[in-house]
Amino acid sequence: MLEIRCAGTPYQIGFMHGKLAMKEIEQSIAFYEQLFRESCSLGWAEVLQEASKFFEPLKKIVPRYLVEINGIADGATIPFLDILALNIRSEIAFGLFSNTSKGTIDVPSDGCTSLGWLAGSKSFLCQNWDWRVEQGANLIVCHISHSGTDIPDISMVTEAGIIGKIGLNSKGVGCCLNAIRCRGLDRSKLPVHFALRSVLESKSREEAVRLVKSFGVAGGGHILVGDPTGSTGLECTSLWVKELPMDDNGRVCHTNHLVLDKSDIDEPPWLDDSPLRLARIKSLTSDVAEPAVDSIFEVFKDVNGLPTSINRKQEGDSKIQTLFNIVMDLTARSALVTFGRPTEYSEQILLSFSDDRGC
Repeated sequence: MLEIRCAGTPYQIGFMHGKLAMKEIEQSIAFYEQLFRESCSLGWAEVLQEASKFFEPLKKIVPRYLVEINGIADGATIPFLDILALNIRSEIAFGLFSNTSKGTIDVPSDGCTSLGWLAGSKSFLCQNWDWRVEQGANLIVCHISHSGTDIPDISMVTEAGIIGKIGLNSKGVGCCLNAIRCRGLDRSKLPVHFALRSVLESKSREEAVRLVKSFGVAGGGHILVGDPTGSTGLECTSLWVKELPMDDNGRVCHTNHLVLDKSDIDEPPWLDDSPLRLARIKSLTSDVAEPAVDSIFEVFKDVNGLPTSINRKQEGDSKIQTLFNIVMDLTARSALVTFGRPTEYSEQILLSFSDDRGC
């Protein structure tokens, strides 16, 4: 697994990302170009045209992130709009899904099962990230240090070229992501991967929740935010961001459908297995006597309902598979990342800020 370290100004961070992950970024663009063409009959030129519509709104609210994306583009010697398109690929899909004038388009999206758990003095944040097997080769571990600022250092697993994904920072703040496929798109708000980056730059769960709610999110998604004090789920649509608190057992569990009131949202049926996985992870975690990194990792190996289980497999009607698992111990400011399905993984990496020197 490619592991890169990026430090300096936003442009320098981006340039190092682009230079060090050039091959993976090129492959990631090729993956999404083919995916949009085959699934949505959308050529890459049309994808870039959609991406360009986000530039001015983003320039007004998060110009620093655009500078970093420009650095990625220069470092990888790839046009800026291609990198921007990678970072807003979810929103481009939402736009297609919400434009019913062209009929119903079966827009593909990643799956995932996530868990936040405050167990005694320990706070865990975890998930299986499910997507097309072909994109697994383009995952990277990215460490970011904003030199000369008070922004926490970041360690995350991301698709090469994308500035915000799943991971934690040196303050013990972490985030996970579940795709939610509902209609509606608001370009004046943050794309979901930009929202994830804002969480990873936060100094506490409270600050992260406040930031995401103040910016708003352009389309559907569930962002699970945690720190050593516990977790908060943020169900996001183009209309609102609502908080999902911990249950009586200190847990926030989520899959790929809205669980809070959605009377004002059009969420057509998508993954039939999503409610089943949600019930399953609640049941499995109820049977864990002593929550710890190892025992929680065992939960994410579950194959009940295979191939559309928590530990997902790309076979038959299931087009996506678990590409990595992450179990974060936010109290210890560390995470165990397992690449591949938890039952047949290729590599494990430990991310840790416990020595105050980063990862």
